[in-house]
Amino acid sequence: MTAPAFIPGLELSRRFYLEAVRPVLDQAVPALVHSAARLGSGSEVLGFDTARSADHEWGPRLQIFLSPQDATRHGARIRELLTDRLPKVFCGYPTHFAPTGEARIGVMQVTNGPVRHRVDVTDPGAWFSAHLGFDPRRDVSPTDWLATPTQRLAEVTAGAVFHDGLDGREQLGPARANLDWYPHDLWLYLLACQWQRISQEEAFVGRCGEVGDELGSAVVAARLVRDLMRLCLLMDRRYPPYSKWLGSAFALTSRAADFTPVLSAVLAAPDWHVREQHLARAYEITAALHNQLALTDPVDPATRPYHSRPFQVLHAERFTAALIARITDPAVRALPMVGAVDQFIDSTDVLGRPELTRAATHTTLTNRHQSR
Repeated sequence: MTAPAFIPGLELSRRFYLEAVRPVLDQAVPALVHSAARLGSGSEVLGFDTARSADHEWGPRLQIFLSPQDATRHGARIRELLTDRLPKVFCGYPTHFAPTGEARIGVMQVTNGPVRHRVDVTDPGAWFSAHLGFDPRRDVSPTDWLATPTQRLAEVTAGAVFHDGLDGREQLGPARANLDWYPHDLWLYLLACQWQRISQEEAFVGRCGEVGDELGSAVVAARLVRDLMRLCLLMDRRYPPYSKWLGSAFALTSRAADFTPVLSAVLAAPDWHVREQHLARAYEITAALHNQLALTDPVDPATRPYHSRPFQVLHAERFTAALIARITDPAVRALPMVGAVDQFIDSTDVLGRPELTRAATHTTLTNRHQSR
């Protein structure tokens, strides 16, 4: 097939629902109360898809949400009807997703038989619980927040809802609104933990370089750049996505235009002295952003020597202390200084499985309380 003109995935899914999926529903189950959306994994949900995205797990796909009763009563039949009645091609894109290879990645292919579609038919509680590990239509606990990677929170609060016809607590809108952003004290806590991460390594760029380990110095600097980018996203009230889209998301922050060249200079520096100079500038920009938020009393944004050693640092723990001092909830103030699960775990295999992120978070918090 000749490649069709690229259509952003959210727009393609919206049209697919209105022009292909909704007519099947209206004919087969008239007046069926439902909601329709494109949420969850996929670059299109975050708005970062391009024509390259069409090579796997991308295309005319969405979720149909029913009440739990209707999902049990009609779910299987609707899936079968869509398999039989959906067009083979929509807007130039096949609607059949074939599993290929060991990874079984869904690739769009034209089929002469039934369509293996990617229209998920489910109920909101089941979908949210599977994707997040909890149901945000109920109260969201601090553990729920901390056990959920920011990538997952972005996948639920971004995307698009095409129709929200479900009633009351089954609606998608209130559930998504509950996850719009962290409660204030938790936000302060996560910012404090992100500053803490920076404070723990900011002197290592110079120390590695001093012993002739320029490669190690560059690796530490790259880690610090990543932490600064995630910190800026948190300060901008944006959920940091995973590594593939971190730079794209950072480019949308309020200071990206003048901050990006500084961070790029850190990564391109030929030696640790130049690297440290650019990092010092990056620290000062980030510190100024912190002060502009007025979440704490102003903190001196200037860099300074690392105790008696000749390394220029921010002493980022000063910002951690200032933020912790503003937390009013005793339970949040008592949390260990590790933050959310993706601030202390960096394994894709763990972060992609809610049962593991919740277990890791529970263990971390439980051990903290038991050791007190």
